[in-house]
Amino acid sequence: FLAAALSVFVTTAIVVILVRDSLDFFRQVPLSEFLTGTEWTPVFSQPRFGIWPLLAATLWATGIALLVAVPLGLTLAVYLSEYAPATVREIIKPTLELLAAVPTVVFGYFALLFLTPFFQLFIPGLSGFNLLVPGIVLGILILPYVVSVSEDAMRAVPASLREGGYALGMSRWQTASRVVIPGAFSGITAAFILGMSR
Repeated sequence: FLAAALSVFVTTAIVVILVRDSLDFFRQVPLSEFLTGTEWTPVFSQPRFGIWPLLAATLWATGIALLVAVPLGLTLAVYLSEYAPATVREIIKPTLELLAAVPTVVFGYFALLFLTPFFQLFIPGLSGFNLLVPGIVLGILILPYVVSVSEDAMRAVPASLREGGYALGMSRWQTASRVVIPGAFSGITAAFILGMSR
């Protein structure tokens, strides 16, 4: 009871503190300006608190990350589930899980100091602070989640369905794309949603 009550108390305290501080903020900044403003400059002499630039940047970075992680993650998951020998799977899967353990700050540092100058060699007008590089790095960041959950869902598809595909004369790729992926669709969708929420 005490452990459960403590977790309820902590959650309630977090909500109360957030609401209290938000009310203080919205006494100084009108809600309409916050929701419809197009400038976020809180440290300028005339601060602006419009949320649209932050929201738009988040959605763009998420979209770019999904463009990287979804095809690459699905391809790797199909490879690990259907093609990879056991020894290769035992090397690649733990390596991907180690990639998931790298702190987000390290990814950001890598993006800013290594990938941005590298991309500037090929895209001369690219700013030091852009959305392309963070989107790509976020795609790499969520790749382990997408691959791991998708591959687990594909491996959960019954072997009898694969054997039925082979009995009908399907190749390994046809079986993977027409039998295994549709059979694991809910797990693959969950992998993409988990990656997007990350």
